[in-house]
Amino acid sequence: MKCIVIGAGNAGRPVARLLNYQNHDVTVTDSKKFTDFNEDAQYFLKLMENENININFENNNFDINDYDLIYFPPSLPKNSSLYKKISSSNIKILKNEELSDIVNSLINVDIIGITGTMGKTTTTFLTESIFKKAGFKTWTCSSLVYNLLSEAIINDIIEGKSKNCDVAIFELPHGTLGLLSTLNIKIGLLTNLNGDHLDEFEGSIEKYIERKLILEKNSENFISNNKCRDILSPIRKNTYYYSMIEDLNGFNVNFIGESFKDSLSVKYDFDDLKGNFKTDFYMMSYFFENALAASSIALKYGISQENIVNALSNFKGLPVHMEYLGDYNGRKVILDAAFLEEGMKKTLEYFSNDNLILFLDHFDTSTKRDKKDVGKLCGEYASVIIASAYNEFKKEVEINSAYEILDGVQNPNVEKIACDTIEEAAELTFKYSKKGDVILHIGPSIAASREIVTKKIKEGIESGSKKYQ
Repeated sequence: MKCIVIGAGNAGRPVARLLNYQNHDVTVTDSKKFTDFNEDAQYFLKLMENENININFENNNFDINDYDLIYFPPSLPKNSSLYKKISSSNIKILKNEELSDIVNSLINVDIIGITGTMGKTTTTFLTESIFKKAGFKTWTCSSLVYNLLSEAIINDIIEGKSKNCDVAIFELPHGTLGLLSTLNIKIGLLTNLNGDHLDEFEGSIEKYIERKLILEKNSENFISNNKCRDILSPIRKNTYYYSMIEDLNGFNVNFIGESFKDSLSVKYDFDDLKGNFKTDFYMMSYFFENALAASSIALKYGISQENIVNALSNFKGLPVHMEYLGDYNGRKVILDAAFLEEGMKKTLEYFSNDNLILFLDHFDTSTKRDKKDVGKLCGEYASVIIASAYNEFKKEVEINSAYEILDGVQNPNVEKIACDTIEEAAELTFKYSKKGDVILHIGPSIAASREIVTKKIKEGIESGSKKYQ
């Protein structure tokens, strides 16, 4: 079948590769140049060309009648001439539900799906750790490996990982849930729901929540953070709930966690199973709640307490998620990718007894965020705030964004510094700190471009520790 895919963007690339994998004759057309795409996208575009997919850059001129099937992204405006041309033709339109059916047919193992606004990545890797300790051969897709999860899933199918595993563990952000809208999920888990990326949903939190709850519709079994009970209880009576003990708010839940220094206790009561266990756990902050979430998935799947304890007691953490870089000149240096209010608050509260030197990257990615609110929150915990102005998404210095954060700081005792780059910010932390202080990074860029931003930060840390001894 001759297929045409409109756009070589985040939706078009995985669709084109999947159709090509199904032995269709695939053409992709896009008005952009190859160099207009970022490095990650360029990598996959080169893969597509190597797979003999025909990509027409800088070209939207084509005859619909030359093709049997068309796919176009949901972002295509309905009032555009192209949309009207497609609507008035007889060409078959590939819908996301049909795309999901293809993916379902290619995955013959149980899928664990994890979504939410925060905590998806840590929960995904904690879940993977437990399943591995239990002897499962896992196939894990997470934003820690690829920023775009639908692309990661399709890429791994093409590479044969779906045929070489016992269970699939997928982090499922809103974009992937939209594209693979009827994916068959054995156990789905919702970590939390807080407004983010609302510019992609016409500013509507309701539409954002609706997208996230696609996972609930597709899950045979569904587990949720107790904080989402008010949303889920009217639509799914058989939801299983988990909660840290301090967040119970008088509700009965199926999985209760309690954190201690270097340990986590879990009490469970679901179906016909009751029990409790305590495990060593050497992580920090939000890792405890995410470890409880992963334990809930594992217990529901039938994994033993012993395997869960074995996995959690040996878990070593994740890059840029409360990652301890080391001791530099008597200062502890820690990197964290928190960027939403609740996540930042949990991270900052963990260091409430320390003198905190905070350095921040640019808080706008593909989504614009309220940077004054960031400054206000950070000012409640830090003695020094250094804001960098380099936008990794646009590859531009936007100094006003750094000033916007610092203008939001309401504590008059906080020392505030704006600088151009994250390297400078990391370096300056040593100028404004002393032995015994904690140097902490927070912000979204480090997760979106992990290798690039982490390298810059480490260069700045190394330079600063030598320059300001």
